[in-house]
Amino acid sequence: MDFKWEDGFSIKVTAENSCAVISANREGLISLANHLLTLSQEPAGGHIHLDSCNSLEDGSAELIIEKI
Repeated sequence: MDFKWEDGFSIKVTAENSCAVISANREGLISLANHLLTLSQEPAGGHIHLDSCNSLEDGSAELIIEKI
């Protein structure tokens, strides 16, 4: 999958009381929206895996989004 990141994006994921909280600036939200559209075109089993070593802000929880 080829993901397009908007310049200046910022995305952080935290886990609070059994809830995942995604905090992002405008560029981060546009990037995530584009990633979801890209994932929607993939076969079932495709996924996006993001963490603080891969595009998320330091201290972020891992985020995995799967297409079923």
